Amino acid sequence: MIETIVNQAGMESLARKLAALAKPRDVILLYGDLGMGKTVFSRAFVQALTSPDEDVPSPTFTLVQLYDTDKGTVWHFDLYRLKQPDEVYELGFEEALSDGISLIEWPERAERLFPRNRLEIRITSDDAPDTRRVALIPHGDGWNKRVENL
Repeated sequence: MIETIVNQAGMESLARKLAALAKPRDVILLYGDLGMGKTVFSRAFVQALTSPDEDVPSPTFTLVQLYDTDKGTVWHFDLYRLKQPDEVYELGFEEALSDGISLIEWPERAERLFPRNRLEIRITSDDAPDTRRVALIPHGDGWNKRVENL
């Protein structure tokens, strides 16, 4: 596990670094309460792979947003409104896992469905109001090797 404390600029920088390391079939799970920075992270991640001007809204109501990149499609899921874990399959979840890069906010709504190889990012509040504690928890050899030098 790698743990750090970041402000918004630091969160965006971390997202850009992880975007550079991402590859097809990667799954990144973003845990954190409301307002912790999950969408800030996702926006910076997607913009790093597309364009700094790319509009990256929170998929709270659409549940999933897709972005075409040179590394393949980025699937940005927000599972907050799911009532049952299996509802993710209606959103293209299997397709995302087969060849896309998946960014998943509120993964606790469907936790049992995620692959063994994944990166968990846990964002919590810090003592200072504008900073967050970020824990990177890699699962599987692929992520362990990629994040060890961050």
